[in-house]
Amino acid sequence: MAALNACIMVGYVAQCAVRGITLESLAIETVGEIDLRGFLGIDSTIPPGYENLSYIVRIKGSGTKEEFAEIHEVVMATSPNFHNVSRPVDLKPTLVVE
Repeated sequence: MAALNACIMVGYVAQCAVRGITLESLAIETVGEIDLRGFLGIDSTIPPGYENLSYIVRIKGSGTKEEFAEIHEVVMATSPNFHNVSRPVDLKPTLVVE
């Protein structure tokens, strides 16, 4: 989740910089529940990951509420990690044992 938050944070900082908005503070809190029985392989009926995540963006700066809302929409539409986490992505794992 740290990579998701970091990617989103970069998007907010970049969008504010492009628009000449000074940021005073920016914090992103992502929350989810995970049942460790799935992660540890104890119960195969329980998914090993998150069923859902929620996040809160707290932003303060020289922008208006409308400007920050527009920036929020742009960040959600352009963040690679938001895209990857919010949609199914084909993974092709490779194991190299040396």
